[in-house]
Amino acid sequence: MTNPHPEPAVVIRERTPADLPGAAAALLDVHRTDGYPVEGVDDPTGWLTNSQQLRAWVADRDGQIVGHVAIGAPQPDDAAAAMWKANPDYNGEDVAVLGRLFVVSTARGHALAKRLMAAATEYAQQHGLRLVLDVMTKDHTAITLYERLGWQRIGTADHDNGKGQTVPAYCYVSPHPRSTTPA
Repeated sequence: MTNPHPEPAVVIRERTPADLPGAAAALLDVHRTDGYPVEGVDDPTGWLTNSQQLRAWVADRDGQIVGHVAIGAPQPDDAAAAMWKANPDYNGEDVAVLGRLFVVSTARGHALAKRLMAAATEYAQQHGLRLVLDVMTKDHTAITLYERLGWQRIGTADHDNGKGQTVPAYCYVSPHPRSTTPA
């Protein structure tokens, strides 16, 4: 029997300025349900856009933004980038930081985070970038996703929540571009 009300398809595409209000609303929804992010909710549009950002993508379900990811240039205080550059396996490639990854709870279970990460990873590979990220140790679902996709944990750091507090975080580097990503 065919479902008379099939769920709309979700398209992963590069974020446009017109997507920012929807992405900001989705971010606030994720913060309410998951406590992510620990910073940025006072100004979600500002948190989603910054001068260091290289690219961002959204998951668009029938005109509604239900997910987001971005990559940006590492900053001097970026622990994951510093750890990777100090790692014996670092070979001098340019580094970018994957972040601002989220999917609203009503859109989960359809591999949207994996698809968003694939868009960011493809861009990084096309531009000779190796991706790093940090994830708070409390975010078990995200940690499981990164490790399932072949990301390698390279250390731990304290993540600043922007309010003078820090939370423990794991730092990761993306799989080598020539390696295959697990399903």
